[in-house]
Amino acid sequence: MTPQPLTDAEFDRISSVLERYGGKHSMNLEQLDGFLAALACCPNSVPPSEYLSELWGDDIVREDIFADDPILDDFVSLIMRHWNTIVHTLRTGDVHLPLLRLDKNGIAHANDWANGFLRGMELRKADWAYILDDKKHGGWIMPILALAHEHDPDPAMRSYSEPVGADLREKLIVGAAAGVTGIYRYFEAQRLLEERSPGSTTTFRRTMPKIGRNDPCPCGSGKKFNHCCGKTTLH
Repeated sequence: MTPQPLTDAEFDRISSVLERYGGKHSMNLEQLDGFLAALACCPNSVPPSEYLSELWGDDIVREDIFADDPILDDFVSLIMRHWNTIVHTLRTGDVHLPLLRLDKNGIAHANDWANGFLRGMELRKADWAYILDDKKHGGWIMPILALAHEHDPDPAMRSYSEPVGADLREKLIVGAAAGVTGIYRYFEAQRLLEERSPGSTTTFRRTMPKIGRNDPCPCGSGKKFNHCCGKTTLH
């Protein structure tokens, strides 16, 4: 069954609950979307009992309390539906378009989205080490890291010494969206193994063929990879 994407009103309900009940470290919608995208890509599943506390900004989350409160129960239901929508999009080969906030000038910066993605990675750090250490295919995650660390207090963590301009930011955002597709496919074999044998820690090999420079870009732009996201994701 194809999940029904959330409406603007339903996204507003999520935002309202996070602001009302969440702690000082709770996520906003942009961070939440990046966080769920990371969970969708992760080779091993992360249960709600584990990730709710992260997006909630609270170390302790009791699922029975959520179930007993209609507002919180609705909140969890909407979160799960959005997660299922992201997974369905990636499974069908489409590109998940990040949910980004616009500033007062109508510009999307995507820093919160990228930081949300990294918070999702933190829940399974050992699993993500495979792609981070992969010199051939680790480029998929580079745009996300660049956006996440754009304003890092440590200059050594930033990908660029100069401020990110509008054109480069657009390429990074497109590269991040394409990267989610690439990462999802990269871990596909391990996810199938985990679904068949929950808790398995068997080492896996990548099954997705390498994207050539002249192949169509997975972001769906219609351009060749080396003239689109390849400029950003390959270093």
